[in-house]
Amino acid sequence: MELAHSLLLNEEALAQITEAKRPVFIFEWLRFLDKVLVAANKTDVKEKQKKLVEQLTGLISSSPGPPTRKLLAKNLAALYSIGDTFTVFQTLDKCNDIIKSKDDTTAYLPTKLAAVACVGAFYEKMGRMLGSSFPETVNNLLKSLKSAESQGRSEILMSLQKVLNGLGGAAASCHRDIYKNARSLLTDRSMAVRCAVAKCLLELQNEAVFMWTAELENVATLCFKALENSNYGVRVAVSKLLGTVMATALIPKQATVMRQNVKRATLEEVLELMATGFLRGGSGFLKSGGEMLKVGGSVNREVRVGVTQAYVVFVTTLGGQWLERNFATFLSHVLDLVSHPRATQTHVEAVYSRRCVSFILRATVGSLLGEKAQIAAAKDICQAIGKQMKAVEAVVNDANSENKSGAADVAASQHVMVCALQELGSLVQSLNATASPLIQEPSIGLLETVTSVLLHPSMAARLAAAWCLRCVAVALPFQLTPFLDRCAERLNNLKTSPEAVSGYSFAMAALLGGVHQCPLGIPHAKGKMVVSIAEDLLRTAAQNSRLSLQRTQAGWLLLGSLMTLGPSVVRYHLPKMLLLWRNVFPRSLKELEAEKARGDSFTWQVTLEGRAGALCAMRSFVAHCPELLTEDVIRKLMTPIECAMTMMSHIPSVIKAHGAHLKASAAMVRLRLYDILALLPPKTYEGSFNALLRELVAEFTLTDNSANTTTSLLRSLCHYDDSVLLGSWLQETDHKSIEDQLQPNSASGSGALEHDPSSIYLRIPAGEAVPGPLPLGVSVIDASVALFGVVFPHVSYKHRLQMLDHFAECVKQAKGVRQQAVQLNIFTAVLSALKGLAENKSTLGPEEVRKSALTLVMGALDNPNPILRCAAGEALGRMAQVVGEASFIARMAQYSFDKLKSARDVVSRTGHSLALGCLHRYVGGIGSGQHLKTSVSILLALAQDGTSPEVQTWSLHSLALIVDSSGPMYRGYVEPTLSLVLTLLLTVPPSHTEVHQCLGRCLGAIITTVGPELQGNGATISTIRSSCLVGCAITQDHSDSLVQAAAISCLQQLHMFAPRHVNLSSLVPSLCVHLCSSHLLLRRAAVACLRQLAQREAAEVCEYAMSLAKSAGDKENSGININPFAPGAGSRRDAHSRHQGVNITETGLEGVLFGMLDRETDRKLCSDIHDTLGHMLSSLAVENLSHWLMLCKDVLAASSDMSTAAPLGGGKDEESEKKDEMDDDTMFTTLGEEDKSKPSVAPRWATRVFAADCLCRVIMLCENANKAHFDLALARSARLKNPKNDFLVLHLSDLIRMAFMAATDHSNQLRMAGLQALEDIIKKFASVPEPEFPGHVILEQYQANVGAALRPAFSQDTPSDITAKACQVCSAWIGSGVVSDLNDLRRVHNLLVSSLDKVQAGKGSSSQLYRESATTMEKLAVLKAWAEVYVVAMKIKKEAETKPKRVLKSTEEDEDDFGTVNELPPDSLITLVQPELPALSRLWLAALKDYALLTLPAEFATQLPPDGGAFYTPETIDTARLHYRNSWAPILHAVALWLNSTGFNASETTEETAAAIPNSQKRATSIMLNQTPGTPSTTKSLPEINKDRMHLILGVSIQFLCSPRPEEPVEHVTSCLQALHTLLDSPCARIHIAEDQLLGVELLSVLHRLLLTWDPPSVQLLVTGVVQQIVRAAQDYLQEKRNTLNEDDTEEKENPLALGEGGESGGLVPGKSLVFAAMELLMFILVRHMPHLSSKVSDSPSHIAAKSHLSEESARLVAATVTILSDLPSLCSPAGCMTILPTILFLITRVLKETAVKSADNQVPPPVGAALQGIKTIVTLPTVKTDETQKQWTGLIRSTLASILEYSQPEASKPILDEVSILTAIALFLWSASTEIIGVQSLQNGCMNRFKSALNSCDPWVQAKCYQLLLSVFQHTNRALSTPYIHSLAPIMVEKLKAVERSPPNSNLELLAVQEGIKVLETLVALGEEQNRVQLLALLVPTLISYLLNENAFASASTASKDLHEFALQNLMHIGPLYPHAFKTIRSHA
Repeated sequence: MELAHSLLLNEEALAQITEAKRPVFIFEWLRFLDKVLVAANKTDVKEKQKKLVEQLTGLISSSPGPPTRKLLAKNLAALYSIGDTFTVFQTLDKCNDIIKSKDDTTAYLPTKLAAVACVGAFYEKMGRMLGSSFPETVNNLLKSLKSAESQGRSEILMSLQKVLNGLGGAAASCHRDIYKNARSLLTDRSMAVRCAVAKCLLELQNEAVFMWTAELENVATLCFKALENSNYGVRVAVSKLLGTVMATALIPKQATVMRQNVKRATLEEVLELMATGFLRGGSGFLKSGGEMLKVGGSVNREVRVGVTQAYVVFVTTLGGQWLERNFATFLSHVLDLVSHPRATQTHVEAVYSRRCVSFILRATVGSLLGEKAQIAAAKDICQAIGKQMKAVEAVVNDANSENKSGAADVAASQHVMVCALQELGSLVQSLNATASPLIQEPSIGLLETVTSVLLHPSMAARLAAAWCLRCVAVALPFQLTPFLDRCAERLNNLKTSPEAVSGYSFAMAALLGGVHQCPLGIPHAKGKMVVSIAEDLLRTAAQNSRLSLQRTQAGWLLLGSLMTLGPSVVRYHLPKMLLLWRNVFPRSLKELEAEKARGDSFTWQVTLEGRAGALCAMRSFVAHCPELLTEDVIRKLMTPIECAMTMMSHIPSVIKAHGAHLKASAAMVRLRLYDILALLPPKTYEGSFNALLRELVAEFTLTDNSANTTTSLLRSLCHYDDSVLLGSWLQETDHKSIEDQLQPNSASGSGALEHDPSSIYLRIPAGEAVPGPLPLGVSVIDASVALFGVVFPHVSYKHRLQMLDHFAECVKQAKGVRQQAVQLNIFTAVLSALKGLAENKSTLGPEEVRKSALTLVMGALDNPNPILRCAAGEALGRMAQVVGEASFIARMAQYSFDKLKSARDVVSRTGHSLALGCLHRYVGGIGSGQHLKTSVSILLALAQDGTSPEVQTWSLHSLALIVDSSGPMYRGYVEPTLSLVLTLLLTVPPSHTEVHQCLGRCLGAIITTVGPELQGNGATISTIRSSCLVGCAITQDHSDSLVQAAAISCLQQLHMFAPRHVNLSSLVPSLCVHLCSSHLLLRRAAVACLRQLAQREAAEVCEYAMSLAKSAGDKENSGININPFAPGAGSRRDAHSRHQGVNITETGLEGVLFGMLDRETDRKLCSDIHDTLGHMLSSLAVENLSHWLMLCKDVLAASSDMSTAAPLGGGKDEESEKKDEMDDDTMFTTLGEEDKSKPSVAPRWATRVFAADCLCRVIMLCENANKAHFDLALARSARLKNPKNDFLVLHLSDLIRMAFMAATDHSNQLRMAGLQALEDIIKKFASVPEPEFPGHVILEQYQANVGAALRPAFSQDTPSDITAKACQVCSAWIGSGVVSDLNDLRRVHNLLVSSLDKVQAGKGSSSQLYRESATTMEKLAVLKAWAEVYVVAMKIKKEAETKPKRVLKSTEEDEDDFGTVNELPPDSLITLVQPELPALSRLWLAALKDYALLTLPAEFATQLPPDGGAFYTPETIDTARLHYRNSWAPILHAVALWLNSTGFNASETTEETAAAIPNSQKRATSIMLNQTPGTPSTTKSLPEINKDRMHLILGVSIQFLCSPRPEEPVEHVTSCLQALHTLLDSPCARIHIAEDQLLGVELLSVLHRLLLTWDPPSVQLLVTGVVQQIVRAAQDYLQEKRNTLNEDDTEEKENPLALGEGGESGGLVPGKSLVFAAMELLMFILVRHMPHLSSKVSDSPSHIAAKSHLSEESARLVAATVTILSDLPSLCSPAGCMTILPTILFLITRVLKETAVKSADNQVPPPVGAALQGIKTIVTLPTVKTDETQKQWTGLIRSTLASILEYSQPEASKPILDEVSILTAIALFLWSASTEIIGVQSLQNGCMNRFKSALNSCDPWVQAKCYQLLLSVFQHTNRALSTPYIHSLAPIMVEKLKAVERSPPNSNLELLAVQEGIKVLETLVALGEEQNRVQLLALLVPTLISYLLNENAFASASTASKDLHEFALQNLMHIGPLYPHAFKTIRSHA
């Protein structure tokens, strides 16, 4: 392949390769040329031009394949436009000669087509340069058009389109000829030709004025004809043509109008023309009778669907502004369509027409209008509904006059109503909370209008109105409860009107069904209300026969909808429901017989409807309340269900007796029965299987059904990948909702609410906007098929065999159309059954069952209906999966092999090739490995059958399935498969798109099979890889969207396995172009691919996308005519206009994706866009901050008053017109260069919410990136160094502004996101100082914004969740300390105060709109916010108390700086909280009490108070739990602080409490204070209340700390620990925890567990704090006890010291011993931070010996731990001490050894300090020295000292020990434990050696410290200890000090050492006895004198020497007077 990469074709290389590979080689060369020509040097090209032209024109006649000819033409044209043009006419003539040639053989065809392609490319590229020759060329093309076959026709038409495009207006003379010749081909047999004509005419209408003036009607008629018998592709192309022509006729382009005087069409004329197409009955004949089965039904459906699409194109082309201005006209026109009798001849037709009209409205109003314009549109729709309703009311009230036409009007009006109401509902739902002005503006009267329709005589209109109300309520949840109340009230008032009963019950049911979409729910009492209304309706149904039907239906409908509220509501009504259900059905057979004898047809109708309703309510119960389905309940449900099953068999006789109109009601009962049985476990109704199966089989084999109804489930049971075989039947497109009407199964796409009213409250299936249940006939069959699949796995083999045989019999009996229908149903049922078997992991059964099934399936593999063949293949695969035996699989495979070898007909070849694919798909590579070779060889052979594209499609599809399922086993067949795929790609005509799609699928499968190997560099792999890339290139360039989508997913796979080999620079721009494709699947593929690319290489992706924007600019200037009405999808498929449509501006790809979010509705697509943007954000946002923030800001700033579309420009000159572009799918209406960047629609609320989330993510990303993002000073200095640097803090005002915009929006979701962003900003920036004003922070200037953003959230009508969030932000703001001035804080503080009043107002005070737990959420949020503020306030207060008082005015200049300290008293914040504390503390305790009760395990549920707690009601307990879980921690901390600060003295008498809490809460409160309501209120003393509080707080803490869930925020853990710490500060709590030792032990073991799971050091530090508190508490308590014992010692014999743990024996009991628990925990922390302490750890092989330096946090932790360890012995008796001291001393000395490392600045690390302190504490323990323990104690002390001495032996390998610390430890022992150590020679020597080495140390600091320590040793009172040391060490000291004279000190440290030494000598002098003093002074005085300097030396000496001189002088002065006698003696000697 590399050889192909040269400018000229390498002919030698070409000659050497095999014939088969040549086309690929040539294609590869052309691909290379295509890239290189653009970039090459012009002179190089000109040099070789002649040779190149020869080579390229030579290729024309070498029969090139389709992709090759396309590239060839492109290259030739490019070559001429770059190089010289003088030979172009020769080449053109050559091509024309080829085209003229009379040779019609198939072999010559490719050459002709290549010539045609070249002509097109020349004109497209060079346009008017070839001007003179065009008439001849055009005539030539048109001539050959007449005789050409279909491939030639499409190619010629495509060339003509390019000629027209290149020449523009210059080709006017040929326009009429082209039009005449082309128009007849619009009805061509070949669909590809129709598409080509449509695109050609679309190009023509740009310049040919006659097309949209004189010929307008003819063009329309032609288009309608072209739509007959069309496929999806033709409908898209023709509707594009029709819509564009109509739009041009209405608003022509200025340029053409100026050239000729044109008569413009009026809007009425244009719409009238379109309407004829919508309403016409095909080609003149009306509908035939074959309504139910739509095979060959009348033509007009395709026309109608096509015209529907054309309407959308028409409006889109005219743009959003046009629609806004003309909406009323357009709306009335569209609604008239659906009221026309021609559109509604039958019910199904009416539904279809409604669907079409809804589609038109949704696609235009939903996409083209911004939110403001949508609100205006909603008003128009409202008016239209009101007008219709008035007319209807007039007719209804005028009933007495025989007004026949009036009745017809009413019937027609229902369809208008349905369309209008559905669009209104969808509009409101998409606007969500932004729609609130619609409701609040009385002039619109939306609610009145919609509710008035609830009384419409037609059920369809009533249901639509109910649905619309549900949409409004879901969008604006605050309306839900008022709606419900209003409907209930009207229902009661209008009980006697059948319409009212029906309409208002529909509305209530719909509203209840919508509750699950409103997170805040509805008040619990509404459930009771609904039940009572429903009961009333059912009870009174029998009273009035005029109303019985409606009341029965309404009652059950309401009960069914009640079930959707879920178990928490239904639980209360279940017994009543079970009773109602039991009573609807007869109790026994006897009653049933009696029933049959009585009753007329009307009673039966009511009875059947009632039973259907009851079953429906049951089904709703089972579906929505699975938690309540206990065995008992199921048993009770089975009674009525079994009755229903028995009744089924009796119904036919009832129908016989009373008439066929009961059939529908009976079918409804069956439908409901099947539905509920499918949801129950089959075991429960095993007994009734026989009767049930008989019913089911009769149902779907159409036994009693004369209509040929087919099921709709086959689609969902077929595999989605098989869509390529079944075409648009399975594919998803933007037009799916209307395309469904054209599908082959019954009533497909005719879903409507009136078919099944219960769907109004059920959950909507994903992907549907409005629920559309299919007609009853189809639904029943669907339900029976589904239930058959559920039951079949549980049926005995005998019955399975019977049924399968019966199926075969049924198929045989039926004939013609009916046979197809029966077969479809049977196959769906069999597939459903096999799927059930596979899911149950059960088998099909013995041989005879398999045989029967196999016969059934194999018979259908040869069926002419492709859908049946597909189903049969699928069934075969599933059977193989279920049987799972190799022999069975082999038999099936062999059968197909034999068939395929012999069969020649298309049908059996396709069927059996699919069978092979399905076998592999379901059995996988291993199971079918032995058949792989045969399968592959057969399928490869079939795929080459060029005569039948169908066989190629099916065989290639199967091949792809096999490659997919075989995985690595396929590796051996990769090369032959690949070469076949490439050959076919290069030869199959592009019009066979299905073949190309399958080739794309095969390519993708092969890439996946080869997988990561693709990265390799071996020869074979390189070949495979380059073949794959060539294959991708060919498919990428195909004109069909689905083929392009396949190419994209292939490239995506390649990029995953071999990223280096995928060229992003060409892939990314093509993906960007596809983003605005008109095909959904292509857009999905493009976004999915971008998502993957952005994950790895976001920066490159964005860069390449931007390059597209630049090149698009160049393209426009290079003379390609891009018209304002550029036919988007039409010509975008061709290479030349690749760049149209996509609109990348300076916002880059990100901007385009944000824009897509506004107009895409597909869920998958939107979530992929979110992900792609997310990946781009994570990789790029921190680098390009301002770009991303601008993006978010632009989206958020689109407040709803932005104009909704770019203005429509006035007359423009030609030049700018060329540059304009417009594309229907992008919904960008930009007529004019200047507005190009503005999309037509302001970002919608959902996109704005996403932008706000992005904002939060940017803040989070910056947090992890660089400190400077949150430090203004740093950021500014970095900015000065490099202006490109960008930091978040520089954009703070933007951040605040965005958060403010979001937080004050209409949309609730956006408000939430905005408040969240605000909270993040406050938390991250609170501490950032403002460099220009020291002492102030940067956020201070934004306090007004913050206040303004928060205020609206506290207004009366704000939903609870927003208020709750706002409380969080308030507490964050107040607590952040940003605002220090109280008056400024008050604004925000007042918001919290007002909320607190609301909380105190108690339960039933405010009118309830939402569920009770919403109030719980709000109240707890307020309490939590207050708690957080209080915690911060107390912290500030504490800090202020501990700080030393600063001098207020330090300098004079401060006078004018009024912000000095005295302005702000230290307890500022606390003064705000103080007044509220009494109320707050009570509420906090109540909330904690609630929380404690709610966290009880389920088995204690009986202990919960029956009527709820202080803040929750028993009904909403489950939702309330969550809110408590979110807010208890800060509350706990606050309560602890409060109790601690009041010292537990606040006994609130119950009277006060009762006064503060209103009546409704009194009972709850008394429960809260642990009193039964009857007891007198003063029974509890203060200690008892306190004990309860202690238990509450400890209980809550321990319960939480036992097992905090990993997703708990760490703040909860820290709050809880801080609360415990605070609590244990107060003496009361200490006594409490020390009295009951088990409590302490329990707490310690829980803390130990917590440490095991939570790692952060902050948590560990807090834990050690709490442990210390517990230990101190125990110490105090013990001390207290010992003191009291000492006082009473006179009488008692017991030794007070023997108190404490360990008693006399010294044993500690784990689990009961506090000391043991504490040691366990502390040991854990020590080992965590110093693993080598534990022998287990250090001996394990994984342990690495290297010791790391402890981090600062670890050091603090270790220090805290050591301190607590040394406190523990004081809790033990002497015997207990002996038990624990060895361990403790060992740990302390080890810590000392590990951490005493010398540091540069001689700082003592915290652990060392703690260890030394600990040693001191332990050595001076008063309690241990009893007679029994004396010996043990002495041993302990000595060995400890010995080990310290041993540690301090200097070793080469270790880091330098800090001698000072070790010496200090030694001195501590000598000083404190002298008695135990005296006389132990070895210890004494060791200690002396240590001191000696320290004295000789070269470090003056060590010397100085050593002198200090020696001083303390020498001064020891016990002479026995100090004397040996003095003897040993004093001489050395004297020597050292004398030596100073020779080397005077140079630094302060050295000076210090000398000074300390002299002090020791002085001390010795003082210690010495009188007679020795002279000798001692003789040592000291001369030394001092030697330090003095004479005058000369003094001047030049260093400062240290001078200081020494001073020091010596002082000392001499001092010594003289002290010892005058001795001093004289010495002086005289000197």
